[in-house]
Amino acid sequence: MTDTLVGGRAGLIEEYFRRMDAGSPDILELVTDDAEIGYPKYGIGRGKSAFHEMWSGFSDIVAFQHVLTNRIYAGDFVVVEGFTNGRGADGRTWTGGSTPGGRFCNVFEFRGDLIARVHVYLDPDYFGDDKARFRWGREGRSW
Repeated sequence: MTDTLVGGRAGLIEEYFRRMDAGSPDILELVTDDAEIGYPKYGIGRGKSAFHEMWSGFSDIVAFQHVLTNRIYAGDFVVVEGFTNGRGADGRTWTGGSTPGGRFCNVFEFRGDLIARVHVYLDPDYFGDDKARFRWGREGRSW
């Protein structure tokens, strides 16, 4: 891979999300050995084993799809916004943009041609189970 915007990092980001949605273990080929992962309710972990540990928290999700809507490139950083759609093992679904869960923002940092850091910003309550602490009404808003 090259470091050029079109062929390198842009393609690597697309490949990262493609492999993530497919649940492909070779996604770790795209990150450095000491890569940092940050995710709400998980915290921050380092190394490829941290990626495995964080992803193990999704064992109740059987289908996942990322839809990327915006990308911002700034030196060694790429910011990606979008939404996810998915289905849990219990059959419940979410559709980012239509349900409260599912919108996200990821910040990637690169070292050469590999991802050295990815922090994910979202509400991990995909199914809206945490209604008791929801501070605002839901009617009349798009998600």
